[in-house]
Amino acid sequence: MTSETLSNLSHEERRFPPPADLAAAANVKAEAYAAASQDFEGFWATQADRLDWGQKWDRVLNWDNPPFAKWFEGGTINAAVNCVDRHVDAGNGDKVAIHWVGEPEDDTRDITYAQLQDEVNKATNALVSLGVTKGDRVAIYLPMIPECVFTMLACARLGAPHTVIFGGFSADALASRITDCGAKVVVTSDGGYRRGAPSALKPAVDEAVAKVDGLVEHVLVVRRTGQDDIAWNDDVDVWWHELVEQQSTEHEAELHDAEHPLYVMYTSGTTGKPKGILHTTGGYLVGTSYTHWAVFDLKPETDVYWCTADVGWVTGHSYMVYGPLANGATQVMYEGVPDAPHKGRWWEIIEKYGVTIFYTAPTAIRTFMKWGKEIPDKFDLSSVRVLGSVGEPINPEAYVWYRDTIGAGETPVVDTWWQTETGQILISPLPGVTEAKPGSAMTPLPGIDADVVNDEGESVPDGSGGYLVLRKPWPAMLRTIWGDDERYKDTYWSRWPGVYFAGDGAKKDEDGDIWVLGRVDDVMNVSGHRLSTTEIESALVSHPKVAEAAVVGAADEMTGQAVCAFVILRESAGGESGDALVQELRNHVAKEIGAIAKPRQILIVPELPKTRSGKIMRRLLRDVAEKRDIGDVTTLADSSVMNLIQSGMSSGSSDE
Repeated sequence: MTSETLSNLSHEERRFPPPADLAAAANVKAEAYAAASQDFEGFWATQADRLDWGQKWDRVLNWDNPPFAKWFEGGTINAAVNCVDRHVDAGNGDKVAIHWVGEPEDDTRDITYAQLQDEVNKATNALVSLGVTKGDRVAIYLPMIPECVFTMLACARLGAPHTVIFGGFSADALASRITDCGAKVVVTSDGGYRRGAPSALKPAVDEAVAKVDGLVEHVLVVRRTGQDDIAWNDDVDVWWHELVEQQSTEHEAELHDAEHPLYVMYTSGTTGKPKGILHTTGGYLVGTSYTHWAVFDLKPETDVYWCTADVGWVTGHSYMVYGPLANGATQVMYEGVPDAPHKGRWWEIIEKYGVTIFYTAPTAIRTFMKWGKEIPDKFDLSSVRVLGSVGEPINPEAYVWYRDTIGAGETPVVDTWWQTETGQILISPLPGVTEAKPGSAMTPLPGIDADVVNDEGESVPDGSGGYLVLRKPWPAMLRTIWGDDERYKDTYWSRWPGVYFAGDGAKKDEDGDIWVLGRVDDVMNVSGHRLSTTEIESALVSHPKVAEAAVVGAADEMTGQAVCAFVILRESAGGESGDALVQELRNHVAKEIGAIAKPRQILIVPELPKTRSGKIMRRLLRDVAEKRDIGDVTTLADSSVMNLIQSGMSSGSSDE
C-alpha cells in the first residue's frame, strides 16, 4: 500500500439511530467520549474501580519504556476471584453463570455462580496436586464444554498462564505451541461432538506429547464422548472425574501483580515459529469487562448474553469467559455447530433461553443469509435487544439482513473491531449513542485513540484511506510476543515511532467515521487504482443472489493486478450458475463501485477456504487465481474445499 489514497467509491446512505428506550437507559452515554479525552488515565482508573483489587495501584499507566506498557502498576488482583468469588460474596451465588448447551439436543447444564466457584476451586486443587505452581504454563485442548472454563479460571486463580489451543488443530500445531510456551500440563478430553458424531481429541495430544520429549508431565483428560478405544499411559494420563471430583471445594486465592501473565494466545494461520500473544491480568480484565458492559449495554440482572465464538480464539477468552463473568453475566455456551441437528439450532437456543444480547461473526451471518430467512422466522427472537458482529468487517447487506431478520428491523448492531493482540474491542458503535451505518465500525470507544494515517504516519483527511493505527496504549493490549521482545517491536511498533500498526487498511468517510477494509495485504492495485477487496466483496453480497464472496488480486500483464472473485450463492438462487449470472454479477459490481472494480473472473463455488475461526484464507485463493501450487492448508476447517475450487477454476467464467 502506498500513500496514494485508497479508491473507495461506494457510499452508504442508510442510518440507524438507537432505539429511544435503549438510549435513555444506556450504560454509556455520549459524554463518556469527552470525559475520556479530558482525563485519559482518570477514565481508565474509573473503569478499574469496577473490579475488586487487593493492593490499589500506584500508577495507572507506566509508558516510560515504550512499547512495553505497565497498567495499574503496583496493584494486585486475581482474575478468577473477580469472575466468580465476588459474585458469590455479593449474594448472587444462585444466579446462573452459564447455560451450557451440548450438541446432542438433550445434553444441557445450568451452572450457577456458586457451582462455578466449587468447580473452579476443585480444578485449582487438582492442578496443584499435579505440581502446577504460579508461573507454570498449562495447555488446554478441549471442546466447548464447561471444564474448559473451569480450567482457564483455575489457571488464573493459581497465576499459571494458560494457552488454549483450538480443538481442531493438528498434533504438530499443538506440539509447536506446547514447546514454545513450555507447558508442563495439558488438559484435554477423549473427544467432542461434531455434527452429531464423536470426534477424538486425545490421539492428537498423545502424538504431540511424544514430539515434545518429556516436557509434558501430566495430561488431564475429561470424559466427554465415552470413546473406549483411546490409548492410555498411566505415567502421564489422569482422568478428570477421578482426580478433580475428589478435590476440596475450598481454595484460598492469592492476589497477583497486575502485570502477572494471564495467558498466551497463538495467532491462527501462522507459518514457521508460532507467535504467542501475551496478555497480563489487571489491564486485560479492566479492558474486557468495561467494553463488554459498554458495547453490549449489559444489564447483568436481566440480560442473557451469548457469544458464539469458540474459546480457542481470543473472542472466546475476552467475551465468553473473562469479560462476561467479571461482569456477573448470565450467558449461553454452546458446544456445537449452527446446523446440527438442523439449520435453526442457534435460533432455537435463543428462543429457549431468552437470549437478549447475541454476538457472532459475519461468516456465520452470511451463511444464514445463504440458507434463507424462513429458518429464523420460525423462532421467537423477540428477546434480542442488541446484536454484535466480530471477526472481520461486515458487508453492509449482511449487516442489514442481520438487523432486519434477527433484530426485527430495530435492534442495534454493534460492528466491533479489535484483534487477538488488542485483547479488547477498540472501535465500535455504542448501542445507546451511535447513529450506526451498515458496514462501518464507526468511532473509537471512549479511552481509545485510533486513527487512519498515510505512509508518513500523518492523519488523513475525512474521505480518505490509509492505515489503521493506535496512538496511545490501552489496558488490554498485548505486552509482548512470548519469549521474543524484538519480534514484538518489529511486528507492531516499527513502522512509525510510538504508534501501533494494526496491519489493517481503513478509510474515514465524509463524517470521519472509520471503515475497516481488512488486511493491507488484501488491497489490490488495478491499473494504478487502489481497490479494497472488502468493498468489492460487499458489492457482490449486495446482489440478491449472493450469500458470500471472497475477492483477491491476481497478477495481470495488462493491469498489474486483476480482480478475481469467488462467490457462494444463496439457496434461494436455486442452483443458478453459468455465464449469464457471472456477467450479471460483474455488471452489478461496476454499477455499485465503478467499471475499474469489475472482476476479470468470477467463479461460483460451494464453499470458501476458511480457518477454523471463520476467516477466509485469501492467500490460497490467490494461489488458485495465479495458477500456483496451493500453499499450506493445515489451518483450514475443511481442506477438501480447495480441491473443489481448483477443479472449478479451470472452467471458470471470465470476460474474455
